[in-house]
Amino acid sequence: MNASPLSYKDAGVDIDAGDALVERIKPLARKTMREGVLAGIGGFGALFEVPKRYQEPVLVSGTDGVGTKLKLAFEWNMHDTVGIDLVAMSVNDVLVQGAEPLFFLDYFACGKLDVDTAAAVVGGIARGCELAGCALIGGETAEMPGMYPAGEYDLAGFAVGVVEKSRILAGQDVQEGDIVLGLASSGVHSNGFSLVRKCIERAGAQAPATLDGRPFREAVMEPTRIYVKNVLAALASHAGGIKALAHITGGGLLENIPRVLPDGLAAQLRLGSWPRSELFAWLQATAAIDDHEMNRTFNNGIGMVLVVAPAQAADVAETLRLAGETVHEIGRIAPRASGAAVTLA
Repeated sequence: MNASPLSYKDAGVDIDAGDALVERIKPLARKTMREGVLAGIGGFGALFEVPKRYQEPVLVSGTDGVGTKLKLAFEWNMHDTVGIDLVAMSVNDVLVQGAEPLFFLDYFACGKLDVDTAAAVVGGIARGCELAGCALIGGETAEMPGMYPAGEYDLAGFAVGVVEKSRILAGQDVQEGDIVLGLASSGVHSNGFSLVRKCIERAGAQAPATLDGRPFREAVMEPTRIYVKNVLAALASHAGGIKALAHITGGGLLENIPRVLPDGLAAQLRLGSWPRSELFAWLQATAAIDDHEMNRTFNNGIGMVLVVAPAQAADVAETLRLAGETVHEIGRIAPRASGAAVTLA
């Protein structure tokens, strides 16, 4: 049998394109370097040394993806911010334990590698790492012909952080009378996009041109806010005052806040204690869903929740406002006799 030779490129995998992407990534990764990085991009494994200022370091890890928000990135050719979403979803989770994110690794998978698209995505990842103060220390690009439709890709990533053992936040000190503060979200973040896409499909040509003073597509695709630096600074300035944190992701306010509350306690949130954006009003009207469904699907304008001792609540809020956060006092912790662990009234 006289068959012509087959190369990996003939099979759909372009090693040269992969090498070109790595060269594009290296300067982006270098901008994220920080103390502790011993070896980063290019090796079989990345090396990181836990900062020596920690006496009893505990490592905290988190992993996530971007979900179906990527479908809009493909459709609208908006690839430069989904990398920020990828980083945010993990580092904000790590932050909830009181941990400082140290490093991040990403996984980018596609059917056929487009270097420009991949570089735009990784550029967003690097920007997210800068915003979080963690190093983009490694990752993986996988070109897998036949696995993904043309022009599509998938993203996953994980972060590792560190916290002093004595300062781990687990909600154990939360008690009746504590104040619930909410930090404003930047938009939908990266959850609920299966419903967002249905709303866009339902609206069709009737979708608004702008929302909240921004072009419609920009408002929908606004990347997840990264709260790390400002909240870590508040934790350092108000030791013991911040008792628990909750990242408002899938499940919204109703299902994320209970994850950091001790048994027997509930969060009583006040309706109208934070403003409602045009974006969320449009989503609710288009989907024709009630307030309960909205609050367990979307963040509804609150991306991070802090449970704070009453005596320090005003000072914590002011510290965060001065750092650039939009802060609202949205409720209090009360006994939970029966029923839901989060109520809105």
